Amino acid sequence: MNHKSAHEILEDPDFKSLSGQKNTISLILTLLELVLYFGFIALIAFNRPFLATKMSGVITIGIPIAVGTIVLSWVLTGIYIRWANNKYDVLVKKVKEKIGG
Repeated sequence: MNHKSAHEILEDPDFKSLSGQKNTISLILTLLELVLYFGFIALIAFNRPFLATKMSGVITIGIPIAVGTIVLSWVLTGIYIRWANNKYDVLVKKVKEKIGG
């Protein structure tokens, strides 16, 4: 097996691509999650009357927004999982084969 040094691994174009892609997707999804979560918290803090607006019976508009916040968090997690399974794992395998890991 051909084992490479840590410096060689860090300089490898496939490893750099792998690292860059992971950082990019992680940053984008993290920023989206933060905007979603803190946007909802800001809505609670600054526009509570809007959230208290009745939609039907005892259901206020805040309930579906809260549920939507949770569901969208799951969707963002699912996007990451799908990306990791379809792209990241393939690139990790390629790098491992290349470095002898």
